[in-house]
Amino acid sequence: MVVRIKEYIKFYLMKMKVNCLDLKFLGLNEVIPVYWIPHKDGIVLIESGPGSTLTALENGLKVNGYSLEAITDVFVTHIHLDHAGSSGALARHGARIHVHPNGAPHLIDPEKLITSATRIYGKDMDRLWGDFLSVPEDKLSILEDGQEISINTLNFKALYTPGHANHHISYLYEDICFTGDVGGSRLPGKNYISLPMPPPEFQLETWHETVDKLRKIGFRTIAPTHFGFFDDVPYHLDCLDRKLDEIDAWLVKTMSSNPDSEEFYHLFEEWTLKQYVEFNLSVDEQKIYESVNPTWMSPAGLQRYWKKFRTHENN
Repeated sequence: MVVRIKEYIKFYLMKMKVNCLDLKFLGLNEVIPVYWIPHKDGIVLIESGPGSTLTALENGLKVNGYSLEAITDVFVTHIHLDHAGSSGALARHGARIHVHPNGAPHLIDPEKLITSATRIYGKDMDRLWGDFLSVPEDKLSILEDGQEISINTLNFKALYTPGHANHHISYLYEDICFTGDVGGSRLPGKNYISLPMPPPEFQLETWHETVDKLRKIGFRTIAPTHFGFFDDVPYHLDCLDRKLDEIDAWLVKTMSSNPDSEEFYHLFEEWTLKQYVEFNLSVDEQKIYESVNPTWMSPAGLQRYWKKFRTHENN
């Protein structure tokens, strides 16, 4: 018993060193954070946040006695705008940016990424995401699955975790796993988990494999980018699997009638609303979930997945 108590004390003292900074995206709480961990030469970030929250990041760190120049390393889970948008700016302040090999070219030259996002967000692009600056190649650290990275006394392990995106990496630090978007989106204190499934790389079976991989590691705390720390890891991972199964069953049923894109969107919207009601989410909570993972983003990803991997089921 004494040994177990000492283990838990050590664990929670370690966990206190991992800080969650809410970037107050669009003035909302608990939508986009960065996680930061101090070491003797500065701090490490998990995610950079979007360019539109760079000032919020700077101000939040300043309150804790740090400047942007104190950031030595940034571990981005993937290159989507809410996760890596400020990486180029932070690299210009001296940070080293860690990323999957398939994501690195888009950080070096983000033109295609910006063009694609602009088609989606149009005139709201700057308001939502701000500047997405390129990362100098000499500031990039390309990580492979299972690679370990030491920064002074901090030790991280990169875990290739596709499903949401093919270039997605989760990061294991001590007994905390930072799961980006592949861990789903979950508000603090809530049991509901939503899955962001945008095009072009959502892949249901691969996501299941990622959940199995995470389950076998056996960490104590999961920290999805959206939002915070959760110690009920078995529940969280089981919920991801159940949600993927529910989406699979919904897809099979819905696609049997071959709906057009507009009808498919409305059916998915109705299904998502039923999920909100089932989990007793208030209107305000629903708005936050929609800010984190807008319902309108996933139908295109689901349809693309179906056409690419599952069309044989209707033939």
